[in-house]
Amino acid sequence: MTSQHLELPPIEVTPKDLSAYRTGNRGVDYVHTFDSGRPGPHVIVNGLTHGNEFCGMIAVTHLFEHNIRPRRGKLTLAFANVDAYHNFDPAKPFDSRYVERDFNRVWDTDTLEGPDATVDVKRARALRHIYAEADGLLDLHSTSYAVPSMLIYEPHAKLDPLARHLHSPLHHVILPGVKHPGRPLIQYGAFGKADASPLAVVVECGQHFARSSGEIAISVTMRFLDFYGLIPTDLAAQYKAEAGAPKRYEVTDVMVAKTDRFRFAGDFIGFEELPAGALIATDGDEELRAPAEGCTLVMPARRIVKGRDVVSLARRLS
Repeated sequence: MTSQHLELPPIEVTPKDLSAYRTGNRGVDYVHTFDSGRPGPHVIVNGLTHGNEFCGMIAVTHLFEHNIRPRRGKLTLAFANVDAYHNFDPAKPFDSRYVERDFNRVWDTDTLEGPDATVDVKRARALRHIYAEADGLLDLHSTSYAVPSMLIYEPHAKLDPLARHLHSPLHHVILPGVKHPGRPLIQYGAFGKADASPLAVVVECGQHFARSSGEIAISVTMRFLDFYGLIPTDLAAQYKAEAGAPKRYEVTDVMVAKTDRFRFAGDFIGFEELPAGALIATDGDEELRAPAEGCTLVMPARRIVKGRDVVSLARRLS
């Protein structure tokens, strides 16, 4: 394992004590479902898919603390990988992304129904039936570097109305198919099927430990709930989308570190646009170059681990 940019960012947010939320009503720790008693969609707001991405924790606790309940349908509030969250060490703030295996790369049948006994996969198995109930899933994330927040979704027509409603973040990253080494949660089950109605999106809300990332997470969460009609319109109106036209990107490839000697060729943080042929990284003796003009780097990894994705390559659509 190697690291890029070894200096630590400011840590403006630290973990809250979540013990008050441990006992839920779904038979799984840290999961609560609120039923309005009226017909409507089942919507899930999911925080802590990664243990050091605090914005989701902030948004979910905001909903608890402000007694946000659905006026129709059901609302589930979930803290996903709490074991990783509990491992947070401010001296090593990037080390608690997961315990043993990335929780956001295990959502394929072979992994979920296979012999893997890691803490993270066991947690995924415990939660899978709850995610499978959802008509809509908002998966809240954050980034290692301080780059613009982004909305990530698949190129299915069913997601277009939701993307338009949320509007911001103004960087939209479209993820066609499974390109990562391991299936992400938003591609699990019916979420990833173009002809099935359930919707799932990721919002990368900003840098992991920035206070502003939590503020963005709360705003997008309220607009997500408004899309489904779960909160009063006067409450939703307090959370405005950013003005401006979204910049849309499509992921064309995902680089995976083949060796322990993977090194980026520059101090990349994300959304750099490179000319065709520009050197992106070396991986052992192999040079990895931009495949096309305007190749955009999306979320380069701070911690490089052999066999895991280290950066997505995208092309600008609009």
